Parts: sequence; C-alpha cells; structure tokens
Amino acid sequence: MLKLDTLISNVDRLLTLDPIQGGSDLGVLEDAAVGIVGEKVAWIGPTAQAPGAATIIEARGLLATPGLVDCHTHAVWAGSRASEWRRRLSGVPYAEILEQGGGILSTVAATRAASDEELLAGCVARLRAAASRGITTVEIKSGYGLDPAQERRCLRIARRAGEIVGVRVFTTFLGAHTIPPELRHDREAYVQQVIQEQLPAVLDVADFADVFIDRGAFTLDEGERILRAAQEAGLGVRVHAEQLSATGAASLAARLGALSADHLERLPPHAASELARAGTVAVLLPGACLYLNDPSPPVQALRDAEVPMAVATDLNPGSSPTGDLWACATLACVLMGLTIEEALVGITRNAGRALGRSDLGILRVGGPADLALYAPPPGDPVHEDALVQRLEGHRATLTLCEGRVLYGATDYSPT
Repeated sequence: MLKLDTLISNVDRLLTLDPIQGGSDLGVLEDAAVGIVGEKVAWIGPTAQAPGAATIIEARGLLATPGLVDCHTHAVWAGSRASEWRRRLSGVPYAEILEQGGGILSTVAATRAASDEELLAGCVARLRAAASRGITTVEIKSGYGLDPAQERRCLRIARRAGEIVGVRVFTTFLGAHTIPPELRHDREAYVQQVIQEQLPAVLDVADFADVFIDRGAFTLDEGERILRAAQEAGLGVRVHAEQLSATGAASLAARLGALSADHLERLPPHAASELARAGTVAVLLPGACLYLNDPSPPVQALRDAEVPMAVATDLNPGSSPTGDLWACATLACVLMGLTIEEALVGITRNAGRALGRSDLGILRVGGPADLALYAPPPGDPVHEDALVQRLEGHRATLTLCEGRVLYGATDYSPT
C-alpha cells in the first residue's frame, strides 16, 4: 500500500490545472488531497480516500494551486530608476529615455559598479518575495552587464540566488538587451562581441538566449544572427518582440521555433497564426503595459489562433517594477481582456510551457510537488475568482517546491 511522506489534506478547492483531473481547464477538485513522496506528487484525489502519510498538513478553508511560474523577469540588478518616473509621467517616451542613455543603460552602470554580494542580496530578496506569493519557478535574464564577464556574473548570481532560496531558477542570456555606451557608435562590433565572446562565456550558466528586437535596441537582422548562433550553441531561444514598435520579431520567433515571444503590444494580428503553427507561447507582460501606458497585445487574435498565452511580471527596476504575479494576472484581465481562467493558466501551465517544461504549473501524479495554499481575504469565498479579482496583498500560507517548504507554516489553522 502506498505510504506518503506528506499529505495536504482537506483542501476546500484544489486547482490542479490538469483538465484530465477535474474536467475543466483549471482541473478543479473539492474537498481534495495531494500526496507527496520525495520531490514528486504521488497521489491526488478525495480526502476521504487518501493514503496514510508521515506528515499531514491540514488545508481546510484554503485554496490550493500548483506552484506559480514567473516566466519573464530581470531580477538581477543594482541601482534605481525612480528618477526617470517623473520624466515618463510628463510624457517622455521610454524609447527616447533609452536612446538618451537612460533606462536600461542607467541600470547597466549601477549593476557593473555593484559587488557580487550586493547583486546576490538583491536577487535573493526578490526570490523570497516571489516564494511568499506562491511562486516556485522564476526565469531570470541577464542584460544589465553587456560584456562577457558581467553577463556571466549576472547569470551565475541568478543561479546562486535560486539555490539559496530554493526557488527553481531558469537563466536566460540577454547580452543583446541594448548597445553599451562604449560601443554605441559601433553596433556591429557589439553584435560580434555578443556572438563570439559573450555567448561562449555563458553557455554553462544559461538555459536560453533572448534578444530585445525593437526601436533603440537591436534590428531584426542583428537579432536573427544572435539567436541562430545561440541555437547552434545549444540554447533554447526566446524573443522580446513587438513591444515598442512592429519589427517582424514575432514572425522571426516563429521561424526559429522559439519557446516564447514576449510583450507583443504591437503584434500584427496576422502574425498570431505564425506563432500558433510554431507552438510558440505568447508571454504577456501587463506590468510593462501599465507603467509604459502601452496598448494591450491583440489578445483576441491570439485567442482565435489558439496561441497559448502566459502571463509574467517582467520584474525590472524601470518599466515593470513589480514582482507580484497575482497582481499581473489581475491586470491581464483588466487591461488585456483575459478571462479568469486564461489568467490562471497563464501564470501556471502556459508559463511552464514558455520555459519548455510541460510538467511545471500543473499538479499531476509523477510531476514535481510544487504547490501553494491560499487563505481567502476576509469575507471572500475560497475561490480563484476572489484571488484574481483583488489587486493587493497576495500571500501564500504555504509554498512547497519539490516537496520542500519555501515559505509559510505547515500548521495553518483557519480563524
């Protein structure tokens, strides 16, 4: 007979995100239990039928979800961009600030000047905040170093921060974030540096490569050269696409079979079918839309083409200074027109797909024991609608990653 290490028992409402489990896209089960052996889910079903366990965690009065997946962040940085906030509020476009040496470049200067210890402390704090919200997987990009040693340093620190906190971290090489000041007048020299020096230097600390193809950043041709070199080196590719202007980057992402095309605020509607045919995930970043006062991506075109849509924070110090993935799910509904179900799938199952991992953001026997428990706000029901509806203060009572406690207590009692 199956003997569990841990049983999450008497869950009022369990969202497995596995349609096979609950007969809906969210895979809803009520009065349910989740059994864990080691790092894996070993049993899911009605509490009354649950096997015995060495440890029982009582979850009466709580809602459970898979561990959330934040599939687009820039969580290693130093410095602040608060001084640019006034300029943007007065109407100065973000692209203009970037072209004048601000934006990304101001963060590059601060990050280069920071010590390893400072960068690590900042990233650890951001990952701990993520774990408190039920996030168990975070993608972290480089792109604030912009030379071989600095790009490698940022990726190494991202991985180390994940080890310290216990959050699963995927790293993305984004040396092609913008042109650094020292090569501002020799774009081709920097493109060659990214391909010939930076890329070889990061292969053992990066899972993916990305390029910011847009006004003030990289051209479509430059981006394609860098991404093809990354693919030839064995990295998966992702693309910052159609954020500030329509460049054709989404079509390039589809041609390359990229895991994701991210942003897409200026996506030509016809390109949605190309992403669908390629199986490329559209990663929507409502925090950036809000802070930059940008339009929504063409969600209906993506929906009609059956492009999988993920939602992420785009956590960074300037254009999306938020790490609250639940708030971004809410904003995806309010600003972009996603349904509650689409937003929930976006921060779980589809976000896992954007990282090439169909086993993340879903609770299924044999999969990782990543799980978060949430108490409803006072007066609200134990229901996912209440979590997505509220734009504040989302905290898990317990977050598990591969069966390990990342945040919270195992002895929660409802009041």
